[in-house]
Amino acid sequence: MLPASIRPDGQLQLIIFDCDGVLIDSEGPSCRMLARELRKVGLEISDEDAVDRFAGKALTALKEELEDQAGLKLGRDWPTQMQHALVELMRSEAETIEGSAAMLREIRELRIPYRIGSNSSKLEMDAKFSRTGLDALIAPDCIHSARDMGKPKPDPAVYLSAAQAAGVAPGNCLVLEDTETGAGAARAAGMACVLLRPLDLPATSWPGLLRVGHLTEFTALVKRILRSQGHAA
Repeated sequence: MLPASIRPDGQLQLIIFDCDGVLIDSEGPSCRMLARELRKVGLEISDEDAVDRFAGKALTALKEELEDQAGLKLGRDWPTQMQHALVELMRSEAETIEGSAAMLREIRELRIPYRIGSNSSKLEMDAKFSRTGLDALIAPDCIHSARDMGKPKPDPAVYLSAAQAAGVAPGNCLVLEDTETGAGAARAAGMACVLLRPLDLPATSWPGLLRVGHLTEFTALVKRILRSQGHAA
């Protein structure tokens, strides 16, 4: 059965946004920085390949992958060191995804509560939102960090935490994600998900997963869902 958030006989009560790749265009700068650091310890990887390989992955999971598959010895503190470097990077280089600020304002006008659920740390998100001005549209107590919880996606914990904080059942939530990892977390949480991905690119399919090719299409999709549920949107 489809989650209640997208069923005509259900109710959409909360939207949860991923951060990187949905609101903030940080994947490129972050992955390129990681590539530079990893080349120093012997990994042969280009900046371009790093974006394809590292985007959407938590630092702890990435460390395990690199040590298992590439034989690197990164050290116990490597995720923490990289996290500090990423925070500093985002203070100077974070940019918004085109249309993200306008989209948040449109969702706010629809009077649908929204929260953020990300693999980034709260310190990193604070730096990104402050740098880009999105902090004016996102309340500090509506930011949820899977990294700070120690349960990165695809674990559903960060999305379940956001729903619990809002007092909303998981089935009444709609997640906006740009990665298969994040979409998998939404599915595991029992939530509907919209995958932000160009429609000519492949993606998995499951009941409760919708797609948009560009961020500007998201509000129109939400309005269609609300109208199907009997709301004037």
